[in-house]
Amino acid sequence: MANARLAVDHFAGLRRWRLITLTVTVPVACLTDDPFYLVLGWCAVSVFRDVRLPAPVPVPHADGDGDGDGDGDGDGDGDGDGDAKIYRWAWLLGVGGAVVTGVYLLIDRGVTPARLAHAVIVIIVTAAVPLAARNLAAEPAPEASDDTTWTEPAIRRWSTRTLYLAGTAIVLSGALLTPGQPLPRELPEYSMPVPFQKYTAEFAAVDKYVGPTCSWTDEVDAPCRSWLVNGEPFPQAAPYVIRKGGAPKRAPFVRSPDKQAVVYLDRHDRRMVYQNSEGIHHLTGRLADTEVPTPTFAGQNRYVALTKDGTRIIDTRTWTTVSIPGVRQVHDLNESGIVVTTASQVLVLDHRGRTRMSIPLRKIADDAAEDTYHLRPDGKRFVAIRGLGRSVETFAPETGRRLSSVTPTFPGEDFLEIGLGWSKEGPFLVRGYQSERVYYLELATGKLWRRDR
Repeated sequence: MANARLAVDHFAGLRRWRLITLTVTVPVACLTDDPFYLVLGWCAVSVFRDVRLPAPVPVPHADGDGDGDGDGDGDGDGDGDGDAKIYRWAWLLGVGGAVVTGVYLLIDRGVTPARLAHAVIVIIVTAAVPLAARNLAAEPAPEASDDTTWTEPAIRRWSTRTLYLAGTAIVLSGALLTPGQPLPRELPEYSMPVPFQKYTAEFAAVDKYVGPTCSWTDEVDAPCRSWLVNGEPFPQAAPYVIRKGGAPKRAPFVRSPDKQAVVYLDRHDRRMVYQNSEGIHHLTGRLADTEVPTPTFAGQNRYVALTKDGTRIIDTRTWTTVSIPGVRQVHDLNESGIVVTTASQVLVLDHRGRTRMSIPLRKIADDAAEDTYHLRPDGKRFVAIRGLGRSVETFAPETGRRLSSVTPTFPGEDFLEIGLGWSKEGPFLVRGYQSERVYYLELATGKLWRRDR
């Protein structure tokens, strides 16, 4: 009778805790569209039920089978039976397979919040299984009555096998299962898709480029449904990206200031790509449409900035990368530093991402011209042009002190349109809005004079 009660209580408790964990993990699986959490909810109880501080090693004494090991199988390994070794080997193979698969996916497709959560859970389970197995190998408590001494080892043997199977299921599903992806929108019946050409377009210089003009739902082989570079289709560049909660937009495609390179989202493997006349270089792993960053060139052709929940700045000569969290836009980048804006500040950084100077970001109306920022190539002066036709402020990056604030007066009704940075001769260059004429500007006084042609 005591044996039956012990078995019933064990399985009733197991079922009760499994229902509790499923109550927690089923909503998580539905919200994330991730089936891994269903496997975790079903198997977690078998893994963590017996996790506690390691039990003391029992002193050998006479047991029921005469071998002195206390497990009833005569092999002395504490497994409870020889079959547990098979399950333990299956667990070890499963861990090995999960590690190999997980590392490959992280390298090939990049780190995402979902993969990072899977990895943390797999690590916790990998640490918990050996600890639980050790606790299950402990002998029955000395005060156990004679009519329960055969039931407890049987339950422990069953629990050990279930522990290894549940742990194997969790680590393998953590590596192999991924959140569901929305089904691609089907083409209308009257639009027959044609396989897109597989060739890779090349160029010496990008004199002109035009984005796709056809509807994103009709992605078939036609010039208007792809980017055009120098009047020819550029089939390797993705035409559109589909983001949550918004209409499809053109995929990123930018040309360097010297017209010698482009950065775009690859149509087939969904990676951000840098391409010039020398060839192609991948800048990221595979990306979901919601992960696609906004690319910009800085420092002429040398640097590429990828902005999405922070910024990665890539040197196209050495291919080294600097990651700067919280950055929303890169404004200027040269040999002496980087100018970026966050949600509240304008920062001047060195090439390791360390802050040299910061000023508050000015809030302006949505329809007003944005402020622009320039860093002198030697890093000794920083200029902020406050909107269209307004003041020009000069700062010393070493101290953050404002040195001057001037409002240039242009001839006639003309006014300041944009700053062009420092000229080779030294003075700062600006351009008039109406005349489009370029002038030298003396930053300390606001004096203008025409640039010699």
